[in-house]
Amino acid sequence: MSKNIYVGNLAWSTTDADLRNLFADYGDVISARVIEDRETGRSRGFGFVEMDDAGAAQAIQALNGKSIGGRDLKVNEAQPRESRPSRPRY
Repeated sequence: MSKNIYVGNLAWSTTDADLRNLFADYGDVISARVIEDRETGRSRGFGFVEMDDAGAAQAIQALNGKSIGGRDLKVNEAQPRESRPSRPRY
């Protein structure tokens, strides 16, 4: 089984590889992705890491609140995205 982990308050310069390397110390990382703005391609300051259950629990405990790149990370189990009504596109 695997868990999806939310990682917030990332430094703007953080890459997918940086995120993967940060979590690799705690277990097998299946995927690591920094979310980017669709229009500008800039980081939105958060990302998601998917990894095995045991490693996920360790990583959340160890990395939540840890200062990386001058910013205190917010790390917890990702929650399902809430349904939002679609906005009309003009």
